[in-house]
Amino acid sequence: MRSRTPDRLCAEAVELAREAAQQAALPGEVGEHVGVVADGDRVVTHLFECREPGYRGWRWAVTVARASRAKVVTLDETVLLPGDDALLAPEWVPWSERLRPGDLGPGDLLPTQADDLRLEPGFTGEDAPPPNAVVSEEMEQLAAAEDAEVTAGSPATQPTTPARGSIAALAEELGMRRARVLSRYGLHTAADRWDESYGAKTPMAQAAPASCVTCGFLVPLAGSLRQAFGVCANEFSPADGRVVSLTYGCGGHSEAAVMPKPPRPAQPVIDETVVEPMPLHPDRTGGSVEPGAPQEELGHS
Repeated sequence: MRSRTPDRLCAEAVELAREAAQQAALPGEVGEHVGVVADGDRVVTHLFECREPGYRGWRWAVTVARASRAKVVTLDETVLLPGDDALLAPEWVPWSERLRPGDLGPGDLLPTQADDLRLEPGFTGEDAPPPNAVVSEEMEQLAAAEDAEVTAGSPATQPTTPARGSIAALAEELGMRRARVLSRYGLHTAADRWDESYGAKTPMAQAAPASCVTCGFLVPLAGSLRQAFGVCANEFSPADGRVVSLTYGCGGHSEAAVMPKPPRPAQPVIDETVVEPMPLHPDRTGGSVEPGAPQEELGHS
């Protein structure tokens, strides 16, 4: 049981504890003696101030002890411990929780957990029904019928049953032969994330003249997401190559504005059939020409 009163001999061994702290720390980093803590019977920890700039509020803790009925105090351990107002690093967070969108770079691998809620098992062919199952018989008959259309002879004469009519082949043709596919939760979280980035509530969509549902640059998605999302194919749009909501919009809408045709200037009015007389020396005639008097014209001698 820990004693509340520090052992007298151990509490007086301040210099022994200081020398131990100075040996563990760099020169000049051990400060004033700030306290004594009783850890047990004849076990005491001396606390010294740490002056290292990167460890504000930390304490050098030196534990000393003595044996029963012994008068010699011995050193136990020396450690650097944080105080009540110490500068501490933030709590460690696993990498899977620290990861943010855009952190994945070239060459990085992002493994998914086996119980990822965004995924659910897909069809790989391993869970195919047994040969005597009704589904399997129906698919075999369908395969035989399809093969009879292109291959001579009855289905019974064929060496093997064509694989293109099997469940696995059909699933592969439909894009379903994957180990895992998006779950309903994965679809909802992706839709919420896309709508938050490129949805109707964004400032760009609020100022847009029309929504993407009527834009010619929208490439619809496949599956159930087609009802609400598509991919922007306008190179001048801020969402080019991004999945956008049908309620999103920007100023690059294909039908938002029609560029007006530039007005055609009027034809110039030039009369080249009339020669206008102009005196070369109006000062000689006083600025006027008498009727019948000869006059010099521009371009004539």
